[in-house]
Amino acid sequence: MKRLFFILSFLVINYVSGQINQELVHFHSANPFSLSDIINDLDKLEKQNVFGKLTIPLDSLNPNKKYPLIIGVAGSMGWRKHHLDYMKIYQEEGFATFELNSFKSRGITSTVGSQNQVTAAAMILDSYRALDKLSKHSNIDKNKVAITGWSLGGAVALFSGWMPLKNIISEELSFAAHLAFYPPCFFNPQNILFTKAPMHILIGEDDNWTPSNPCENLVDILSENNNIGITVYPNSHHGFDSEEPVHRNENGYSFKNCLFDLTEKGDVLMNYLGLPMSNPILQKIGFLFCVDRGVSIGGNSEARKKSLSFAKSFMKTSLTNN
Repeated sequence: MKRLFFILSFLVINYVSGQINQELVHFHSANPFSLSDIINDLDKLEKQNVFGKLTIPLDSLNPNKKYPLIIGVAGSMGWRKHHLDYMKIYQEEGFATFELNSFKSRGITSTVGSQNQVTAAAMILDSYRALDKLSKHSNIDKNKVAITGWSLGGAVALFSGWMPLKNIISEELSFAAHLAFYPPCFFNPQNILFTKAPMHILIGEDDNWTPSNPCENLVDILSENNNIGITVYPNSHHGFDSEEPVHRNENGYSFKNCLFDLTEKGDVLMNYLGLPMSNPILQKIGFLFCVDRGVSIGGNSEARKKSLSFAKSFMKTSLTNN
């Protein structure tokens, strides 16, 4: 009987001292199609309700403690197991996490093959609106909030640091770090001013969905004036950090032949014609010049192991060593 009492007491003590608090957080965003919609017409955009799940590893001995926070942004297929693997690691390290649900908030499950139902512009706005909301939370340190994302979410993690856009959305609040997994880098920004916060890209050498070469070129351009780096994993495809076998997705757009100019006003211009892809129809026309259908996606166990380790180290360095 005493032994049973001891075991129960031990479990209760550990549950209370290491409890996890989870809550749904709702806030207002909007539905811009392009970055130019944000830069030029932010105040005119119709409001959109968005939500996400906040997880805080509360310390019962210090209920007023403020935690560093990592906002996660999923890719075109929504939240996947390997995305959540990172979030769990961050929680185990004592970070709060926020799973942004840009898709579910709008009744969408996937944008593979369309890329226009929920755009990177909308998700970047969602991320900053989430940052604004969560910065007021009693257990969040607003000066230590990082953003990370995969694929389409990787574009959000990367271009949320683009200053012509950031200065319009939020002059006061900034992300303390940006970690982008296999983002689309096929944008040539006319204005190369990005955040001074640390940024890093993790991508596979054999990625034919969002190719690595444009990311390497972008980092070369930005590295002189910005704190940005890149890691390219050999023999690795899109989604290298998943545990799924490499397989073919016939619906996915392959952007291996694309490079679009991004103007300072946020317009993404078609190849050859130079017209802004400012709505779904113009975007579809623009893609005809360079996009192919069919991509490879799947994990590489060695790259996955290294990526999980790097992500943990990157966040610890960015959020706790200052």
